[in-house]
Amino acid sequence: MANYLVKRILMLFPLLLGITLITFTVIHLAPGEPVEMQVSMSPKVSAASRARLREFYGLDKPLHVQYGRWLSHLARFDFGRSFAPDNRPVTDKIIERIPITLSLNIIALILEFGLAIPIGILAAVHRDTLLDRGISVFVFLGFAVPTFWLALLCMYFFGVKLSWLPISGIHSLGSDRLPALARFADMARHLLLPIAIATFGSLAGLSRYMRSTMLEVLSQDFITTARAKGVRERTVIYKHALKNALLPVITLLGFSLPGLIGGSVIFETIFAIPGMGQLFYQGVMGRDYPLVMGILVIGACLTLVGNLLADLCYAFADPRIRHGRG
Repeated sequence: MANYLVKRILMLFPLLLGITLITFTVIHLAPGEPVEMQVSMSPKVSAASRARLREFYGLDKPLHVQYGRWLSHLARFDFGRSFAPDNRPVTDKIIERIPITLSLNIIALILEFGLAIPIGILAAVHRDTLLDRGISVFVFLGFAVPTFWLALLCMYFFGVKLSWLPISGIHSLGSDRLPALARFADMARHLLLPIAIATFGSLAGLSRYMRSTMLEVLSQDFITTARAKGVRERTVIYKHALKNALLPVITLLGFSLPGLIGGSVIFETIFAIPGMGQLFYQGVMGRDYPLVMGILVIGACLTLVGNLLADLCYAFADPRIRHGRG
C-alpha cells in the first residue's frame, strides 16, 4: 500500500506539467489578446503603444518562451501579475476571493452528500413503493429544472416579492458596524439562497446514483446470505450493504473537490458574490492569462488530489483493495 501511494504521488508531477502545457496553449489560441481587450474602447491608441503593451506583458515572445517563463515563476509558487489595469499579483487576488468560495462550496457539498445518501438509501430500501415514486418525481424535477433559471425564480420570489432574503452580495450595507453575531446572521441570510440552490442542483443526481448502487448491492448473494442467517435488517443495510454501496459515491466525492474552487461561476455571477468563480469569469472575459492559469492550476491540483483521496478511500472501504486483491 505504501509503495502504491508513493508511485501515485510521484505520478502527479508529470500529470500536472502536461495539464499546464495543454491549458497554456489552449488559452493563448483563443481569439482576442489582452492588449486588444484593453484598447478596444480606445480606437486612437497607436500601433506603437500596442506594441509596448505586448512587450510589457511578454506577449511579443514565442509561445514556448512564454510558457517557460511562466513555469519558472510557478516553480517559485508565483503566478505572476494580473494583466488587468491594477496589475496586482495573481496570488493576492486569489487569496482575497478563495475563503468565500470555499465556505460556500464546502457547506453545499456537506449538505449534498448528507442529504443524498439517506435519500438514496430510503428509496432503495422502499423500492417501488409510493415513497420511492415520490423521491423519483423529486429527482426528475431536479434534473429537468435549469439551475440558473431556478436561481432567478427564487431571487424574484423570495427576494423581490416576499423580501425575505437578499439577492446579491454577501453583506448588507453598513453591516461592518454590527456586532459579530449580527454580522454572521447577515452573511448567513445572503448565502442561504445560493447554498440552497447549489445543493438542490446536485442533490437530485447524487441521490439517484446512490439508489441505483444500493439496489445493486442489495441484490448480491452475501446480502441474501446475511438475511437467511437472521441478521437484523438494519444491520444488513447499514453495516453490510452501505459500505459496499459507498464505493462508487467515493469517486463522485473525489471529483467534487475541484468544484470547491471552480464550480461557482454561475452562482457567484448571478448572486454577485465576490468569489473565485466570479474572478475566473472576469479573467476569461478580459483574457487575463496569468489569472486564468493560476486558477486552472489550483483546479488541476485539486483534481489530482481528489483522485488520490478517492483511491485511498477505496482502500479504506474495501479490504480487497487494501490487501492488493482488488
